[in-house]
Amino acid sequence: MAKVLEDVRVLEMGTFITGPAAGMLLADLGADVVKIENPEAGDPFRAFKGGLYSPHFQTYNRNKKSITLNSKLPEDLAALDRLVADADVFIQNFRPGVADRLNVDPARLQAINPRLIYCSISGFGATGPDRKRPAFDTVAQAASGFLRLLINPKHPRVIGPAIADSITGFYAAYGILGALHERERTGRGRLVEVSMLEAMCHFNLDDFTHYFSAGQVMGPYSRPNVSQSYVFQCADDGWIALHMSSPAKFWEALADVVGRPDMLSLPEFADRNARINNYDGVVAFLAPIFRTRDRADWQAALAAREVPSSPVYASNEALQTEQARLLEIEIAGEHPETGPFRTIRSPVSFDGERARTVVPPPVLGEHNEEILGRPAWRAAAE
Repeated sequence: MAKVLEDVRVLEMGTFITGPAAGMLLADLGADVVKIENPEAGDPFRAFKGGLYSPHFQTYNRNKKSITLNSKLPEDLAALDRLVADADVFIQNFRPGVADRLNVDPARLQAINPRLIYCSISGFGATGPDRKRPAFDTVAQAASGFLRLLINPKHPRVIGPAIADSITGFYAAYGILGALHERERTGRGRLVEVSMLEAMCHFNLDDFTHYFSAGQVMGPYSRPNVSQSYVFQCADDGWIALHMSSPAKFWEALADVVGRPDMLSLPEFADRNARINNYDGVVAFLAPIFRTRDRADWQAALAAREVPSSPVYASNEALQTEQARLLEIEIAGEHPETGPFRTIRSPVSFDGERARTVVPPPVLGEHNEEILGRPAWRAAAE
């Protein structure tokens, strides 16, 4: 794939997800991303599953280099300052105040390099009563109103992946790209700030817009009801998802596929509003029918009639479809120490060119010799 950011050098002092996710997005576009880690154990995500190369760490750190520095030590701080002088972007996701203690606050680094785009990611923002509250994915989802939309009221529990962490990383990269573009005109850097709370409030925009414009407080079933989205269990216990939206042709085709052409004459199927108001009744009618055939049979029949649907795949199934293989969504690389590395490529193509190659995540301090001129153990020994 075209490396559209190949002339951009990024220094990332990120840990866990938000900072590393932002760095990875830039690295996927070709930026030279140097991950600066604690000499003792590096990014804490490294050790989440034994060793220093956990799946958690691998997820957000491909296409990067790793060096180890302790910015509290004069020699290491001097080495960091030399890197800052030539860098385009600096990313950190510390709690407010920590960057100052580590000598990597924006004022000091931008005094070294006025062109530096400095990105600071926090949980609740740099000011205010909650600025130093610990913020993790679930906390940000809950504080922004988003988690409420995912919870089954009858069985409340947290579900799903780390959405807030990843989304905040996306917004950080988005802000950095905007600042880089502006710098082409002004020649000066920017302080880019994003908090998990702000990111998730913006991501939850539909919920807030309904409240602002119609006084409606959405719940976990609001969007599925309106969008006419369903999941049904099939005879082989596989699940299939349907997104029926509003066109009548989808429902007419579905009625034929399930063998109930009379279905649309029933009160709960009469029109879109009837289906929304009787969502549970629609589910109760269709669920037993879908239990009569296997998932593959249903999907073939639904696809033949162009009913918007898909099997609910697990990760070990999703990449095995003909379409996923055609799109080359899975890519692989080889690390000289850790061996094969498989991942999902960037979804962005440029002039039809996809990202077909990947550099596996680095081991701790892998690039110390290349970038700092010293082996990985030196900073730790000091």
